[in-house]
Amino acid sequence: MYLRQSSDRQVRENLESQRLQYGLKDRARDLGWRDVEVLDGDLGCSASVGAPPRQDFDRLVSAVALGEVGIIMSREVSRLARTDKDWCHLMEVCRVFDTLLGDEQQVYDLNQLDDQLVLGIKGTMSVLELNVLRLRLLQGVEAKARRGELKRLLPPGYVLDPAGKVVKDPDLRVQQAIGVVFEKFREAWSVRQTFLWFRDEGIELPVNKSVGGKMSVVWQRPSHAFIDDILHNPFYAGAYVYGRRTVETVLKDSRLVKRMGQPRSAEKCRVFIRDHHEGYIGWEVFEENQRKMRNNGSWGSDDSVAGVRAGQGLLVGLLRCGRCGRRLHVRYWGKRGTSPRYSCRGEFGEGGRYCLGFGGRSVDARFGEEVTRVISPLGMAASFEAVERRCTAVDHSHQALALQLQQVEFEARRAFEQYNEVDARNRLVAAELERRWNDKLEEVERLKSTLAESDSNARELTDDDRELILALGERFDLVWMSENCPIELKKKILRTIIEEGVVDMNDETRTLRFTIHWKGGAHSQFEMQKPESGSEQQTDEGDLDIIRTMAKRGYADKVIAYVLAKLGRRTGKGNKWSQLSVATARRNHKIPGQKQPKLDPDIFSQGQAARYCGVASLTIRRLVAHGLLPMEQAFPWAPWEIRKSDLDAMPVRDILDRLRKTGKLYLEGSVSANQLSLSL
Repeated sequence: MYLRQSSDRQVRENLESQRLQYGLKDRARDLGWRDVEVLDGDLGCSASVGAPPRQDFDRLVSAVALGEVGIIMSREVSRLARTDKDWCHLMEVCRVFDTLLGDEQQVYDLNQLDDQLVLGIKGTMSVLELNVLRLRLLQGVEAKARRGELKRLLPPGYVLDPAGKVVKDPDLRVQQAIGVVFEKFREAWSVRQTFLWFRDEGIELPVNKSVGGKMSVVWQRPSHAFIDDILHNPFYAGAYVYGRRTVETVLKDSRLVKRMGQPRSAEKCRVFIRDHHEGYIGWEVFEENQRKMRNNGSWGSDDSVAGVRAGQGLLVGLLRCGRCGRRLHVRYWGKRGTSPRYSCRGEFGEGGRYCLGFGGRSVDARFGEEVTRVISPLGMAASFEAVERRCTAVDHSHQALALQLQQVEFEARRAFEQYNEVDARNRLVAAELERRWNDKLEEVERLKSTLAESDSNARELTDDDRELILALGERFDLVWMSENCPIELKKKILRTIIEEGVVDMNDETRTLRFTIHWKGGAHSQFEMQKPESGSEQQTDEGDLDIIRTMAKRGYADKVIAYVLAKLGRRTGKGNKWSQLSVATARRNHKIPGQKQPKLDPDIFSQGQAARYCGVASLTIRRLVAHGLLPMEQAFPWAPWEIRKSDLDAMPVRDILDRLRKTGKLYLEGSVSANQLSLSL
């Protein structure tokens, strides 16, 4: 005896149908069958095309094929099969193994031609009935959807008012939480970064969840998929859509299965009604968000509007080749993999050559100069706006916690009222209500301490802070060139003000010509010498002479780098000299040297000479200036070299002895301020 209902809802609610099916057991016994087996494992399973396998139906067919079944009882044919394939397969097996079929009215023998004909017609009608019912239901659903009246499960943040109209959830905490999702995405322009902010801040979001068989709003930490669904859902932009996802039937492992297709864009859905209800964001903002998410790092996307990465290439996705029109790609070189190089593949993939390629550091720096030249006049206005925003900004994390505290305090009061209403002598109930009340009180205290900690960490904008922000706007070029300015921020600024840049190269002069297309339609151009490749970036021989001479005298790499920098010298790559670059140059050119100084102990610098004599450095400088104390210097800005023997020799020793006794410096040939004049 085989039982089936199509859905879990029918199993829960259509109890009379179950009783009628189970009642066939008595009919089977009335027909003379004593060993009756009931197969009801397929209750709640659909039998339509593409539905999951029915285990009890497969078990039934297998038992018939083994000759173990005399008759199959079912209330009607539609319970056994809803597809021609299943029905014909069952009829064929029953006919071969002499198995009867029975329902409430008849018993059928498939070896009889008339019974085959009747069951064939019934099976066909069952399949047709299913298709007709589905078609009518879908037509009715779509007609209602075209009027915007089909209200299924509304996304969190929306409810139906008494008139059946879609409105925002009256709970301010729900509204604030949904609004923060869109605000944080507009700040980060990344779904993942938005999700990470909620995770790090511990902020909960409302989700629809089944509680006791009823859908309710439950607060919990959001998942990445939930954030992504909110940002992609056009319902939050005030649009009503129907048919956003299609159901596809595909062949998998020799079976037809149903699966959900890829979501369509809002305009391509079967029903699209714009401005259907009040949205959390405008439709233009929604479309901009979709463009950003489509291009956030996906293959074939436009890098100029993609999510900002941490790579050191400042112009990733912004440069286009002036020869072939392709976008330039960036690759990173060097030991640390942080030196960008821009190149156009050209016809390389088809066996040709690259169009052009050049190092990125100097190009990024030149672009930075052009950007600061253009937007520096607007720096003060931006600073004033930054101060105003900082003073009026709302801490979303603090506001979310405050609203959560209000709700928990309400729940704590409600828990107390329930506890207060119960008879204290009924400890079985009172103990449980008391526990719930205590849990809410503990949650209230936890939220209060979290808010107090947040308030203590918050700092008001002081007058010094305002002055600092204004100063940053006044000298925007220094802010841009600062090592503390993050590369991600620079990339965001460039993508905000630049549409794209077109670059071409003059092969004869080795000059790069850039054309910048600014947002708004303005254009500007500049030229620069093409950065040379590593093989052409040789250290100047004059710099090597300085390194060789000072290293031979025992100076450390740090001191040599200081001298080279003060002399305005640059490395072969155009960078400032540093301790590391000096050490690298020594190693490449096999110049002996050291990280720590190894100077002659009888040779002092200016400071060492002052400490040896117990005088100020100014005294040593005056002695040298008057020619009383010999001094050598390898190069300008290099440390002074003063011999110990010269400090101990006359007349320096006498001058310093007199200085210690009188406290005044008498240089040979100079006139003391206390000496009397011999003039009349």
